[in-house]
Amino acid sequence: MMQFKNAWDGFTQRHPKFPQFMAAVQQHGIQAGSIIEVQINTPDGKNFTTNLKVSEEDIQALRSLQDM
Repeated sequence: MMQFKNAWDGFTQRHPKFPQFMAAVQQHGIQAGSIIEVQINTPDGKNFTTNLKVSEEDIQALRSLQDM
């Protein structure tokens, strides 16, 4: 657990806007019907994009993980 915390602390120092983004998402909440999109642009110019529409089952699964 401590190793994860150290890794997370380093990540947030390198990317300070990401925790702010996550806090805003958490404050508003992800609702069923929301669309999550991820885009990766590699240094050699390749682009990968995917998205998913969040279902009620997805929300329940995320809540179960939070309760662990």
